[in-house]
Amino acid sequence: MPREEIWTEKYRPRTLDEVVGQSHIISNIKSYVRRKNLPHLIFSGPAGVGKTAAAVAMARELFTDTWVENFTELNASDERGIEVVRNKIKNFARTMPIGDSAFKIIFLDEADALTDAAQSALRRTMERYSATCRFVLSCNYSSKIIDPIQSRCSVYRFKSLSYDALKSRILYIAEKEGLKLSEDTVKALNYVSLGDMRRAVNALQSAAVLDTEIKPEMIYEITATARPEEIEALIKEALDGNFFVALDKLEALQDKGISGDEILAQMHRRVINMDISARQKVELMDRIGETDFRITEGANERIQLDALIASLCLASDIN
Repeated sequence: MPREEIWTEKYRPRTLDEVVGQSHIISNIKSYVRRKNLPHLIFSGPAGVGKTAAAVAMARELFTDTWVENFTELNASDERGIEVVRNKIKNFARTMPIGDSAFKIIFLDEADALTDAAQSALRRTMERYSATCRFVLSCNYSSKIIDPIQSRCSVYRFKSLSYDALKSRILYIAEKEGLKLSEDTVKALNYVSLGDMRRAVNALQSAAVLDTEIKPEMIYEITATARPEEIEALIKEALDGNFFVALDKLEALQDKGISGDEILAQMHRRVINMDISARQKVELMDRIGETDFRITEGANERIQLDALIASLCLASDIN
């Protein structure tokens, strides 16, 4: 296979057994496949945890040779208006399934981006064509799906992938591609991906272009992510009152191309696990949150980060 092929597609799960980290949901989906029937479904959860992969794998196992004809995928964030529901979705739903299948499947990705009017029209379509079509709605936040649709669906909440789940798939890909990965490299991929398999696989492919032996430093550099110990060192210097040392560490991170938003997000993640008092953690969380809000509202990023370091230095006597 050429190296240029996108690995997130090349290694997309083809069967339900290949979908990792969601065993509690996959077991239920398998029961639908065995019975050759299923209700309307909502797959809710973070990005890159297997929602689309599970839907496609389910269609492959349900329809076998005719799965392409009986399954259609639409991205609702691109086609989010009421006309899409009235025309494109309705036209597919009203036609009879191909072969000996009892129904077709419409997969709506990012369904929480549909307007309320489109969701109301979709509710009626789901009701009217339930004999010949099933709907699978994928979203990040099920609360953005209107209640009449939620009540017509079985809702499955996908969770962020655990370290073990991500590790199993990453090592599988590494073996297929002839890559060498250490445990520290897998931990780095897990850290930068935040349980998002797509992000982890893309980072691995980017690193594989450079060398077949993947090291943690390569992962952090490619993804413009600071090492956890660098973030912790920055916070500790500020808490110790070493303002200029902390500023130098902050500048070093920014020179690597790490954005202020990413630095704040990593500080937020790292504070929880630091060996400091609960009082210090509370103060740090409050100040990190305030800085993030100000930057989001349009304040100067560099000034706000410097001010955060200054406030931590002033609070260095908190215990």
